Amino acid sequence: MSDTRRRVKVYTLNEDRQWDDRGTGHVSSTFVERLKGISLLVRAESDGSLLLESKISPNTAYQKQQDTLIVWSEADNYDLALSFQEKAGCDEIWEKICQVQGKDPAVDITQDPIDESEEERFEEIPETSHLVELPPCELGRLEEIADLVTSVLSSPIRREKLALALMSEGYIKKLLGLFRVCEDLDNREGLHHLYEIVRGVLFLNKAALFEVMFSDDCIMDVVGCLEYDPSLVQPKRHREFLTKTAKFKEVIPITDSELRQKIHQTYRVQYIQDIILPTPSVFEENFLSTLTSFIFFNKVEIVSMLQEDEKFLTEVFAQLTDEATDDSKRRELVNFVKEFCAFSQTLQPQNRDAFFKTLANLGILPALEIVMGMDDLQVRAAATDIFSYLVEFSPSMVREFVMQEPQQTDDDVLLINVVIKQMICDSDPELGGAVQLMGLLRTLIDPENMLASTNKTEKTEFLSFFYKYCMHVLTAPLLANTAHDKNVQEGSTKINPVCPDNFQTAQLLALILELLTFCVEHHTYHIKTYIMNKDLLRRVLVLMNSKHTFLALCALRFMRRIIGLKDEYYNRYIIKGNLFEPVINALLDNGTRYNLLNSAIIELFEFIKVEDIKSLIAHIVDNFYKALESIEYVQTFKGLKGRYEQEKDRQSQRLNSLIVLCLLEEEDEEEEQSPRKRARLSS
Repeated sequence: MSDTRRRVKVYTLNEDRQWDDRGTGHVSSTFVERLKGISLLVRAESDGSLLLESKISPNTAYQKQQDTLIVWSEADNYDLALSFQEKAGCDEIWEKICQVQGKDPAVDITQDPIDESEEERFEEIPETSHLVELPPCELGRLEEIADLVTSVLSSPIRREKLALALMSEGYIKKLLGLFRVCEDLDNREGLHHLYEIVRGVLFLNKAALFEVMFSDDCIMDVVGCLEYDPSLVQPKRHREFLTKTAKFKEVIPITDSELRQKIHQTYRVQYIQDIILPTPSVFEENFLSTLTSFIFFNKVEIVSMLQEDEKFLTEVFAQLTDEATDDSKRRELVNFVKEFCAFSQTLQPQNRDAFFKTLANLGILPALEIVMGMDDLQVRAAATDIFSYLVEFSPSMVREFVMQEPQQTDDDVLLINVVIKQMICDSDPELGGAVQLMGLLRTLIDPENMLASTNKTEKTEFLSFFYKYCMHVLTAPLLANTAHDKNVQEGSTKINPVCPDNFQTAQLLALILELLTFCVEHHTYHIKTYIMNKDLLRRVLVLMNSKHTFLALCALRFMRRIIGLKDEYYNRYIIKGNLFEPVINALLDNGTRYNLLNSAIIELFEFIKVEDIKSLIAHIVDNFYKALESIEYVQTFKGLKGRYEQEKDRQSQRLNSLIVLCLLEEEDEEEEQSPRKRARLSS
């Protein structure tokens, strides 16, 4: 069995100041000849490959955080972290680092990087003054303490010395005791000084201080100090919000006290970072990097602890899918799962895979079918966010689930149809939710992320499923809003008005057309069959008559993608249905206005001319040239006429050549037959 004490995760800090996981392995400290020194080596537990090889430099500042983390910088803007499974392993490696650097393992940071000028400045400081001397923790000395804390922030070495002094004397708890006294006495001057002190201590960016300040018995006093910003007329009421307004809801009782404490702590620290602390200036932006790391690793630990509690998650999903669960309870359960998924984004990739597979095994997709069909808008919004996490993680997993559904349920309650109906019925005037859902549908029907294997082809199976069970739901609003006029005979080219032609309907139809245009580009056979069978392009081109130009452009774009395929099946369909008429009518109705609609229509005909699509050119010139020949501000239509006449000349020449060839063949036959006739006559 491998030594779990040495089991670690390797993290690097990216440009966005977020931790990226580099893998899990086992760490050791050994002499590396190539690096000429004792080095930290981490080998992957999966294949033994080298994840990390880092020489323990005498001048590198190593930090020990939260008992199981060691953080350091290899070079400018390249931070590394080792997260240990066990505290004992972290202590063992920390002792080795301190041994190499000649430091006391009791410290939480070996040294701070300082520039040469600062190093020279402190060369003359006697060894006995290795700590900053703190004034006595008394009410009358608060201003002096605040000035001291503020003054050290510009100096890395003085920040470190102040942090050591604060830790060694238990100074933080004494300061928080003074806060309670000042608040009882309503001593505003003292409270303002305490605000500066606590803010400055946070900017020291030391994990050891955070462990004290964010402990259960201290954190609310820390929040209290940060309420008394001197720049405000009245103090904020952050503690009142955290204790009375913000409620910790346990959808399922959490029995692990350590987990409960970690959740409370993470929420409060995140609140301090996001709400209470002012946005750091350009000079302060790195002062809170350790605070960000503290929150990040807390979230990783929370997700891991919840995931390991099988009974908890099983009960969550059992209640989520139970018909007896009341709506308010289900709302809380859905919001919990949403937050749980959001927290999972902090996990390393392989752990995130295991996390979502666990959710799938517990029945997350059937549960979403239920909650996405509820009337509660908040529940539907949360369910949409959960669905987006699942689609982003594995579109194939979602597709595999929905393809099994027709055997078990009606078309109306298929998960994808539930998603489509939610998109269609979005009550938001701006259709924000519909846009999000359309993006998810696009991901699901994108052949680029579909897998193919020797036994089955996901693309063929899923697209056949989608066009059989779902496409009619997607196109229903489009067909309903472009219905044929009963008084108009079949095959008539009369343009019917769009009804209703309001802005929200137009936006929805534009979204549907965007998805259908994507299908034309990527689905070839399936969408071609659907368009032909439903005469879909004719219905789409009704939207050229919409008062909303953006919708007319969407309809035109759909036709442009079809023509762009240069498929003769489509071309014959367009010619037979006389489907250029609504486009040309829109161009003529637009008049002399030089706008996007005008340019888009001209580009369509220019493409036909440049690509020399002969069947379409002949149809356009034969049927519409008289209406278009007056348009002279572009040469597109004259060019089409020229192409048409060239083709007619070529056909005429070809016909003449065939006639001449036939005549020559007849003459040859006559010449061959003449001697035979003379021979027969002489005989």
